[in-house]
Amino acid sequence: MEVHFGPELQAKLDKVAADTCSDADEYVRQLVERYVDHDIWFRGKVATGLEQLDGGEFLTHEQAGERVEKMFRG
Repeated sequence: MEVHFGPELQAKLDKVAADTCSDADEYVRQLVERYVDHDIWFRGKVATGLEQLDGGEFLTHEQAGERVEKMFRG
């Protein structure tokens, strides 16, 4: 796959890559890999949450507030 960037974005990528001691191709590959990994994780969490909602597992607004208060009280 080839991806082309405009000159301004390419210059930014080149600078950041140089600052991290890599080339722009490797920097972009790492960014995309991290993004895809996070996206997979996030979609899984959303799917789990929707399954829980469908199964009637949820907190009311009041219950959520109580949990938050308890967390801050220690």
